[in-house]
Amino acid sequence: MHLKGIYWTLFCLLLAILSILTWRLITDNTALFFVVESLILCTFILLWQFYRKVVKPLRKIGNGMDLLKEQDFSSRLSHVGEFEADRIVDIFNRMMEQLRKERLHVREQNQLLDLLINASPLGVIMMGDNQEIRSLNPAARKLIGEELSETLEGKKWEDIHTELADGLASLPVNETRTVRLSNSGIYRCSHLTFMNQGYNHPFFLIESLTSEVMKAEKKAYEKVIRMIAHEVNNTTAGITSTLDTVNQTLAEMEQTEEIRQVTQVCIDRCYNMSRFITNFANVVKIPEPQLKPVNLNNLLSSCKRFMESLCQGRDIRLHLRLCDAPLVVRIDASLFEQVIVNAIKNSVESIGQDGDIYITTTSTPACMEIADTGTGISKETESKLFSPFFSTKPNGQGIGLVFIREVLFKHRCAFSLKTYPDGLTRFKIQFTDGGGN
Repeated sequence: MHLKGIYWTLFCLLLAILSILTWRLITDNTALFFVVESLILCTFILLWQFYRKVVKPLRKIGNGMDLLKEQDFSSRLSHVGEFEADRIVDIFNRMMEQLRKERLHVREQNQLLDLLINASPLGVIMMGDNQEIRSLNPAARKLIGEELSETLEGKKWEDIHTELADGLASLPVNETRTVRLSNSGIYRCSHLTFMNQGYNHPFFLIESLTSEVMKAEKKAYEKVIRMIAHEVNNTTAGITSTLDTVNQTLAEMEQTEEIRQVTQVCIDRCYNMSRFITNFANVVKIPEPQLKPVNLNNLLSSCKRFMESLCQGRDIRLHLRLCDAPLVVRIDASLFEQVIVNAIKNSVESIGQDGDIYITTTSTPACMEIADTGTGISKETESKLFSPFFSTKPNGQGIGLVFIREVLFKHRCAFSLKTYPDGLTRFKIQFTDGGGN
């Protein structure tokens, strides 16, 4: 029973007893009546003091406990007029004000943290207890699910079929690893944990290093190419000039045909070396694209006709599967033509003899694809394809795909090159914002 109920029960019981005694005293002795009335008055006063000093403060404390239970930190208790009780009320009110400020501070911190995470270029992925994705910020959604249309929350890594998801799935806890993808993307991925309510909660951080690594690579190979081109061109120019003079002198002499043939071979070799170095220098000198609306279907048809002679000599069939409506994108036609020709040439070299190349376009989204039935690309090779000077060909220079990469990045195109389970190697190019800005 509550203290208030006990108080009123005692009060009513005492009142009943006093009423009976008063009635009996009135009938027997008038003097005692006043004594009893005085006792009743004193009892009422004592009961009032008991209520004011004990019951009322306890009721205030009970109200405070209800406020704490409901986590209503904005309400306050009023004074009861008793010094000791009011001290407790003041302490309670100060405690409630501190709790209110702390909760407001935590709420503001959480809001700021949410804003920072959502605006951050760093991908942040929070994982649940069953290794499912609990939440992720827009940067992580773009990095992981750029090829996906469905939501990623609640999914496990094995349910998400992207290269970056595969890389994250194999990343142990408390480890950081650099992941390279077939689209030349480079990411620093970290699998970490934080403590909350006594439990470790896993999360992933994804940092894109693509642009920084590409800038560093380009700066390095530009310096190397310029140095090599300068030395080689100066050397070959002097050698070819000298050999030309020697050849002219030998032409006036008898029985020098064999020597002149040898010198001519050396001259041709010098010219080949100069052209070889020039190919590297051209990668450094790629101009900025002049973007104009171009019908991609027409450009692909033109490139197909240009490459047919090379394919016919190897019994390779070119198949054109273009979307019905004109596919107009903003590109530099001359630069993009070189990309298409290089891609088809790579497919031809991958097939060797007797195969098929499929050239496809789609309008939603604006995308083109060159697929071939060649030897395919291993998983180990995929991440190295667009690296400078890397080539799987015996006599490859490793600049063809670098040139393609540079042109596509200048056009802000998303792309990938890999072999799929059906055996086809697909080079996909997706145009963003109409092919560039």
